Amino acid sequence: VYGKGQPIVVLHGGIFGCTYEMHQFIDSLSENYQLIAVSTRGHGKSELGTETITYEQKANDVMAVINAVTKDSVIVLGFSDGGYAGYKLASMYPERVKKLIAIGATELYPGLRDFSFDTKQAVALDSAYWKQQLKLMPEPQRLPEMFTKLGDMYNHLNLGTDFFQTIQCPVLVMAGERDQANPPQRVVETAQMIPHSQVGIIPNCTHGVFLENFPAVWACVVPFLKQ
Repeated sequence: VYGKGQPIVVLHGGIFGCTYEMHQFIDSLSENYQLIAVSTRGHGKSELGTETITYEQKANDVMAVINAVTKDSVIVLGFSDGGYAGYKLASMYPERVKKLIAIGATELYPGLRDFSFDTKQAVALDSAYWKQQLKLMPEPQRLPEMFTKLGDMYNHLNLGTDFFQTIQCPVLVMAGERDQANPPQRVVETAQMIPHSQVGIIPNCTHGVFLENFPAVWACVVPFLKQ
């Protein structure tokens, strides 16, 4: 937990871009907000546990952390896996989520994407991050198991109009223009399913958009937060 003011929850990605790499958001937001940075199961110092990872479980885990810090409503900023957790959190707890910023997270249905992760390939996406993470993880030998659990969950999710219409708070849906998993058309279509939404697409950036052009991402985030 960092800073003071309106609480903002930062949720990391599942494969790369976790709390360690979201330091620019944490540093910038903590100047005016109370920042709650959450490492979900299997990330950072959070244990993986023995239960099957589910979408509801992710939201409930995040809400447990929020309740331990504040009883106020919160703003949520989530990237990739964290963006999906943010969607579910806003759907399940509408009275507690004031606004949501979802980066690199769009509609899903079985067969749209393959979330079967090869551990070596996944680690190679961000070797510096995973070297740091493996030192923090209480059970680093379970990393392949974590990838399998996450993949199983996402390969069976169906997030379309019926789901997104349950989200009533304002949502900023963002992605890099060259994010292969979340192309611009899908970003726009996802936003159109959400009753109160805005779109931010950053040119010439891939999935890790805030790592590649943080000033452009920040320029989209700030007006949304001030509305």
